[in-house]
Amino acid sequence: MSSGKLDDGRIVDRMENYTKFWQKDIHNEQDVDNENRLNSYTDVVNGYYDGATELYEYGWAQSFHFSRFNKGEAFIASLARHEHYLAAQMNLKPGMRVLDVGCGVGGPAREIAQFTDANIVGLNNNDFQIQRARKYTKKINLENQVTFVKGDFMKLAEKFGENSFDAVYAIEATVHAPTWEGVYGEIMKVLKPGGIFGVYEWAMTDDWDPSIPEHKAVAHQIEIGNGIPEMRSISKAREALKTVGFQIEHEEDLAARPDPVPWYYPLEGDISKAQTFWDYITVWRMSWSGKLVSHTAIRLMEMFGIMPKGTWEVTETLKVAADALVKSGQMKLFTPMYLVISRKPLN
Repeated sequence: MSSGKLDDGRIVDRMENYTKFWQKDIHNEQDVDNENRLNSYTDVVNGYYDGATELYEYGWAQSFHFSRFNKGEAFIASLARHEHYLAAQMNLKPGMRVLDVGCGVGGPAREIAQFTDANIVGLNNNDFQIQRARKYTKKINLENQVTFVKGDFMKLAEKFGENSFDAVYAIEATVHAPTWEGVYGEIMKVLKPGGIFGVYEWAMTDDWDPSIPEHKAVAHQIEIGNGIPEMRSISKAREALKTVGFQIEHEEDLAARPDPVPWYYPLEGDISKAQTFWDYITVWRMSWSGKLVSHTAIRLMEMFGIMPKGTWEVTETLKVAADALVKSGQMKLFTPMYLVISRKPLN
């Protein structure tokens, strides 16, 4: 990993800004803490991703999302298949103008563009990620088909104008919005009449009960570890889509399918479950020994100025995230892949 242009003091400032929004002990959380996170969602999300982006690329890939696994399927192949599945469900066609809301460093945008021959516009509010997305896209000569724009997904109509896209998708991104009604409403505005919206949403399942302390605590740990202002339930996502006027054509929690390998297996650190030789490395990084080696190396590189100050603190946050995601996945309380395909009415 390279510190690049990020090591200009912003990572430390933004990580400090990020951590101030949280009470790590759930018992100390007040309503005002949640309100502050929702009102300052841009600072929360940027503070998280300024620190986490390179670590995500190192430990995961350029597609920052989960996926389902077939038996023997390689990790990278599963990520691509998950993206292809969404594009196929949306029936994306060559030449369509498609918006990727919360595009990260552009991994899914590049994959979907090559899979469908659609023209993808990636929206991101994080300068560092946009810089990397453009670099990776130019490297594979896709800059004429995949472009990236800085903008707030709560102000899409202001950025692009109404009725400007044939389709919109979001992969594990709109959970960062202060309200689903707000971001879904903006997506509705920029879609052309009859346009399609596909989303893989992060949500708590119907088994989640916030009145149970253990359930509430694991949701809070997901929030802290992943830069999410507030975790919400599947039922609230469905309600929000209907409230803003979308017609739901298909919905399904893909994590509930009886797959031979669970979506969270790469986070468990159990190398006996690795699907291919190269996946041993990915899975090992999340084992106790892998975490020890990685975190020690990061601490040393930070001490010697090879990596930006504050990176080690980010790794500690990511450990919280991984543990909470595995636990909530095992308990069936959380899904990173509530799939909804919705359409904007023609009139």
